[in-house]
Amino acid sequence: MSVPEVVPILHEPGYRTDTIGRCRGGQFFASVCYASPEGSSGPDGGAWYAVLHRFDESGRHLGSRIETVPEESGSAAPKAVEDVLREWLDALPEREFADIAVAPFTVLVDGCRFGLVVERHHEDATEDDWAEFYPDRLGFHAPWDGEYDT
Repeated sequence: MSVPEVVPILHEPGYRTDTIGRCRGGQFFASVCYASPEGSSGPDGGAWYAVLHRFDESGRHLGSRIETVPEESGSAAPKAVEDVLREWLDALPEREFADIAVAPFTVLVDGCRFGLVVERHHEDATEDDWAEFYPDRLGFHAPWDGEYDT
C-alpha cells in the first residue's frame, strides 16, 4: 500500500510522540533528538537538537525551528535542549497535545536531515511503502493508523 498524502501520527503521552499536537493555526511535531550529518558514521560530529516542525490544518509543512546548544554544554546538552523546546512549546497559542496527520517534507540543517521522508522499505516493494521521521527514526507504514515502529 502506497504512502498516503498525509501520514497519521498518534500522540503517546510519556513516549516518543509525547510532544505533538495542535495549536492555533495548525499542527506541530516537537522533539529533542540527536542528529549526525548525512554520510557520517557513528555519533562523532553530531549534536542534540530542539526541533519544532509546524504544519497547517491540512498537514502541509509551514516551517521548522531547529536549534542546538553550544558544544561547551557537554553532558548537559540534552537538558539544555529540552529547556529550549519547552519554551517553544509554552509559546504555542492554544496548544493541545493530540494526534496529528502531516504530509512528507524534508529540511536539512548542519548537514542533518529532519522531516518525514517517503521510502521504499521492503526489498520486493513496487512502490514507496514507508514514511520515516528523521532523525527520530519513527517508521510509519500500512495500515497507516498512526502507530510507528522504532
